[in-house]
Amino acid sequence: MSSEELGSRQKGVSRRRFLKMAGVVTTGVILAEAVPRVFWLDEAVAAIPVSGGYLLLDTKKCAGCCSCMLACSLAHEGKENLSLSRIQITQNAYGHFPNDITPSQCRQCVDPACLKACPTGALHADPKNANVRLVDATRCIGCQSCIKACPFTPSRVIWNFEGKHAQKCDLCANTPYWKGRGGPNGLQACVEICPMKAIKFTKEVPVQDGDAGYSPNLRGANWKRLGFPID
Repeated sequence: MSSEELGSRQKGVSRRRFLKMAGVVTTGVILAEAVPRVFWLDEAVAAIPVSGGYLLLDTKKCAGCCSCMLACSLAHEGKENLSLSRIQITQNAYGHFPNDITPSQCRQCVDPACLKACPTGALHADPKNANVRLVDATRCIGCQSCIKACPFTPSRVIWNFEGKHAQKCDLCANTPYWKGRGGPNGLQACVEICPMKAIKFTKEVPVQDGDAGYSPNLRGANWKRLGFPID
């Protein structure tokens, strides 16, 4: 290869690299203007749009009755099975209030590790449901990468041992056995069924650092009469 051919080739590569980088920058600018509620994970990759809904749960108000779990499995699976519930309530018989009951609801994370770990796109931010992070069971290959990637214990992604696929809270966007209108613009079975009113739905992004943002104080003055701390 002559020096002229090499020089021409290097210029071609440089032009292609320039055009590629220009396209990335232009696309980033367009997306930033078109989708204002976007978090940036790093300088090169646009983060997933934030979810349009979140579940908050007052851990000190929860009575551990598991009504939310039963309602969740019934609405989604057509049967009352605690193992199929997308919200989990863990109880420690030897624990003391408030550490004897640990509610674990999906956080619809701003930076969802489960979604990024999914190799098929089955776990995705659904634009039809305000970018709620949910699983498309038809695309799930059962690798359980999303379950392992979830940074919380227990994992907020549940393994459906009957259907052999992953599943997680979809804010009741897909509830074939419940006539109520679900999703971020509708109702959530766990919120509706909770006798203690310990679960709240919000469209505001909770504080992502620690647990405080997802566990607000939902106790009013009357709860003090029942022996609950209200501070």
